[in-house]
Amino acid sequence: MAEGVEIVARNKKAQFEYDIEETLEAGLVLEGSEVKSVRQEKASLDGAYCQVDRNGEMKIHGMYIKPYEEAGPFGHEPRRNRKLLLHDRQIQKWGQRAEREGYTIVPLALYFRDGWAKLKIGLAKGRQKHDKRQAIKEREMERRMEQQQSDYNF
Repeated sequence: MAEGVEIVARNKKAQFEYDIEETLEAGLVLEGSEVKSVRQEKASLDGAYCQVDRNGEMKIHGMYIKPYEEAGPFGHEPRRNRKLLLHDRQIQKWGQRAEREGYTIVPLALYFRDGWAKLKIGLAKGRQKHDKRQAIKEREMERRMEQQQSDYNF
């Protein structure tokens, strides 16, 4: 990522379970107590996904933000649906591809850019079990080759 970017959470499983074809940066609508919790890195993208609703708004479902301890009883709900800020044409394009072509919109990373909360989302197709195994084999081969190169260069 670029300067002024502070990564808070990553969705590590997304890279393994999906083939990411496109990525996009979206703004995130958060309440005050949510921003404070996210700044303390108390957020998780595990099991989260994005979806376009009937009103033409894209929302993230299943993202967990731990309640801010100082907020008391007036804090936020940890797993509420949160609105993403995108242009209408981007929402329509990705929504149509997700609906018609079987794509999934997955969150990849949550970060702050110049003080604003941003979410990196990806348009992805799910991998089959054999594709996942193949990815593991390729990764292991790359590691072995790098290790052999470093041993040879020493």
